[in-house]
Amino acid sequence: MLSMKKFCMLLLLLPFVWACGDDEEDILPNQQDKIVSYLTSNHNPRLVDEKEVAEDSEQPFYTPFFGSAFRYIDQYYNPDRVNWKEVTTTSKIRLTYSIYLFEFRNISDRDMPLATNDPRWKDQMEKEGLTPGVVSFEPVEVDMAHPHILKGLYHALVGCREGDVGEVYMCYNMAYGNDDNFAAIPKESPVAVFFKINSVE
Repeated sequence: MLSMKKFCMLLLLLPFVWACGDDEEDILPNQQDKIVSYLTSNHNPRLVDEKEVAEDSEQPFYTPFFGSAFRYIDQYYNPDRVNWKEVTTTSKIRLTYSIYLFEFRNISDRDMPLATNDPRWKDQMEKEGLTPGVVSFEPVEVDMAHPHILKGLYHALVGCREGDVGEVYMCYNMAYGNDDNFAAIPKESPVAVFFKINSVE
């Protein structure tokens, strides 16, 4: 039997997969359009594509990756951010995360994540029947040179900086693909990952 701790880690730490299937022609463009529509209309704050940000503007924006993953960084315009360590493809980072099924709507504090190591969820998860020690609420270590994490999350992390708090919204091909081995995640589901980069080496 898979423990909750291993299940939570498995949801984050997965080999890269490129998902292709007969339905991709319909499902993928639909998810791409819905995510962009959400980010530009309902996300708080409302976002624009990074390419549309005017010079010297502090307009909140999303960065697209391969048209299937979309990153937002809170406090991007913090003047001290330029001094924070940057995540590269060879960095080792410590990460706090929460993974959600994404239903093209705002995710609130009442929405329970599929998996998390965020200590803010510790009491609630214990109320749901998880015992102390089953889930680790410590930041997870990720070696970006050998990442084994969701493809969309990997692309979103590169270029972030230590201390960044961000969100990445992924179409199924950047998340769990066509894999139906995860009972909690319906096949071809879009997901959102909320993250904080605790440290960068």
